[in-house]
Amino acid sequence: MYKNYFLIAWRNLVKKKAYSAINILGLGVGIACCFLIFTFVQSELSYDTYHTKRDRIYRVTHGTRVSEDPRNLAKEGPSWVWGNAPVGPALKHDFPEIEEVVQFSGRSDILLTNGDKKYQENGVFFMDSTVFDVFSWDLLQGDPKTALVNPYSIVLTQSTARKYFGNENALGKTLKGSDSPGRANAGQYIVTGIIADLPVNSHFKFNAILSLSTFKKSIPEVFETWDYVDFYTYFLVKEQFDEAAFKQKLPEFAKRQRKDPKTKYVIELESLNDVYLKSDADRQPGETGSLSNMYIFSIIGLFILVIAMINFMNLSTARSMERSKEVGIRKSIGAARSSLISQFLGESFVIVSLSMIAAVILVVISLPFMTGLTGKEFEAGILIHWKSIPIVAGAMLLIAFVAGSYPALVLSGFSPVHVLKGMTKSTGGVNLRRGLVVFQFSLSILLISVTIIVYTQMNHLLDKDLGFDKESMLVIDYNYDEAVNAKSQLLKTRLEENPSIVSAAFSRSVPGSFFPYAGTEIETKNGEMKMMGQPIFEVGIDFIPHFGLELIAGRSYSRDFPADSSSALVINEAAAKQYGYKNPEEIVGKKFRQWGRKGVVTGVVKDFNFTSLHQKIEPLTLPFQAYASRYLSIKVKSADLTKTVHEVGKIWSEIEPHRPFLYSFLDEDFNRQYKDDFIFRKLFTTFSCLAIAIACLGLLGLATYMAEQRTKEIGIRKVLGADFRTIVLLLSSDFIKLVVVAILIATPVAWYVMNRWLEGFAYRVEISLWIFVLAGFIAFFIVALTISYQSIKSALMNPVSSLRSE
Repeated sequence: MYKNYFLIAWRNLVKKKAYSAINILGLGVGIACCFLIFTFVQSELSYDTYHTKRDRIYRVTHGTRVSEDPRNLAKEGPSWVWGNAPVGPALKHDFPEIEEVVQFSGRSDILLTNGDKKYQENGVFFMDSTVFDVFSWDLLQGDPKTALVNPYSIVLTQSTARKYFGNENALGKTLKGSDSPGRANAGQYIVTGIIADLPVNSHFKFNAILSLSTFKKSIPEVFETWDYVDFYTYFLVKEQFDEAAFKQKLPEFAKRQRKDPKTKYVIELESLNDVYLKSDADRQPGETGSLSNMYIFSIIGLFILVIAMINFMNLSTARSMERSKEVGIRKSIGAARSSLISQFLGESFVIVSLSMIAAVILVVISLPFMTGLTGKEFEAGILIHWKSIPIVAGAMLLIAFVAGSYPALVLSGFSPVHVLKGMTKSTGGVNLRRGLVVFQFSLSILLISVTIIVYTQMNHLLDKDLGFDKESMLVIDYNYDEAVNAKSQLLKTRLEENPSIVSAAFSRSVPGSFFPYAGTEIETKNGEMKMMGQPIFEVGIDFIPHFGLELIAGRSYSRDFPADSSSALVINEAAAKQYGYKNPEEIVGKKFRQWGRKGVVTGVVKDFNFTSLHQKIEPLTLPFQAYASRYLSIKVKSADLTKTVHEVGKIWSEIEPHRPFLYSFLDEDFNRQYKDDFIFRKLFTTFSCLAIAIACLGLLGLATYMAEQRTKEIGIRKVLGADFRTIVLLLSSDFIKLVVVAILIATPVAWYVMNRWLEGFAYRVEISLWIFVLAGFIAFFIVALTISYQSIKSALMNPVSSLRSE
């Protein structure tokens, strides 16, 4: 019996090749998109799951608030993962449920040298010796108990060891840390361990680990103060850990540690399972993802699959009249309804099986494309993994049942008497098809609207005037090297002699880069010294004009005032307002104290976006620090950038031969902050276009079928004088009406969804009516284009051919 069902299903597929191709291809593309989205979402959800003790690993976040009311915490800004050193030992001492604490500092970019091999390693942390007791990193060589105990010990990843030592055994060999004298990372390091390269799904990564005892030996005082911020604190709890009870004890613990009458120190916990996708804390030690984006992509995947299944249901129900006589004859000779349902579900399963094969092929072909879109590596084996096979098989059965159930119930329910008399009513099927087309195009118009808004917002991020000059700005990172700072004036002079270079300036930070925070006291209007915290850019004397910052009050730093390096301070507008000065002119001349310096505020610059447009402009101070710089930024003419970069490299190598020439362009570095947003845009746009294409494929099949059903009607109308335009309008009008209804449904949904999405940007576009008008126009154009071929073909058909009986 089942063999006969299969043969009948196969004959129907072969008989109607066009509909079969549309069904199989549309469903195959839909399933492939689902698999690709599933692969990406699964990759994001897998972060840090390789740690065997992950369910018992937590980390500390730090924050402050003025009010005792917990609801006011958000008003004081987000919490930080980056915090002080004493919190770790204090937690271990006060809470017996903590089994082990591991702390690390991320301040240790370091120039490592082995002979003529010299690299500035950015992915380096100082770490506690307990790190291997907490995290599941594979130490291939060395003793995990002692590898990071002694000062000047270093553990290298496999790839880093290969970079410096080739195929030699690196264990026991030495590397020179050649950064500035007095910094914690300078010295001779002994390689005490080799660790396997970290999995890609790790929320922070490194190329080497330095022992935290090195840091402690060089700068011991920072490990005693609760006000010095430079550490990340993770800890492992015991098996029977009550998270809720532990959190209730934290406020009292924090109160015991830091007693400040003005602010309240707040400590909170984050589970390692929540770190990558759910954390909203600032100063992360590595990359983070977005849980809301995962929901969005999952919904898009579901949309695409639903649209593909609607295609199948639409075409199946549309063909119900064609197969009604088959059903009537079979029922009249004794076929039970259950056997007919089994047959039609079997046909559905055959189509879904063929679609699944097509989907797997499409996924394998598309994985390199997905890697290009997301920057993540995906393996084709994920679909044949033992964990994935049940999911794939289950999905196949579910899709076959859902997509085939309604057509099977409709077809099997025909009365043989009515069918064989030609009295079958199809109103229900027509209304269902209309409803499904409206639903399909509501989703499609929703995706079109959202795509337009995403593109508009991303263009806004790129085109907005940030308040500083970032174009053609070459930035050299030399990591605070004192030898470079000692020759800064020579470098600047030599570079500015080049006619292709406009200007050069030194600074500790540049827009888009790391910056510290500082506690700053400035005199208020009533003469009191008020302490406030804000970001700090330590800058060279020419930084402000070099970056084109607009001075709106007072003066900038000047060589005419030698005392500026110790007794002058330039701030931004937001900082002036922070101390109660709405008019920037009023704060000029007021006294300040900051990091051992004191003097008067000499100038105020107009606010500029030194961080991404996800965040509002914060209060900022820009103290003049002549010899505390990390970056040399060079404004170059854009006529021949390659030649200019080469000339800058020659000057650098001549004056600073000990240091590699590491450069980048500021606009590229700044826009890198939007990396996740651009990935979101690319993925969203790609899969939205595919969803719309699948909907159009189904619409084409439906239009073709409906035109075939009305062949004789069209012939009669033409004989009676209907012109070409009337026939095209006749075949198109039903679909156009449905699209209008879809626009009315999709527009408010798109407006609500995108308003929520745009809340993640401090600087956002307004959602205008033209976006939905454009989305509607695009939808009309797509529908018209999709059905025009079949409509025109039918309108041009010779009425004699269409009226001829078989």
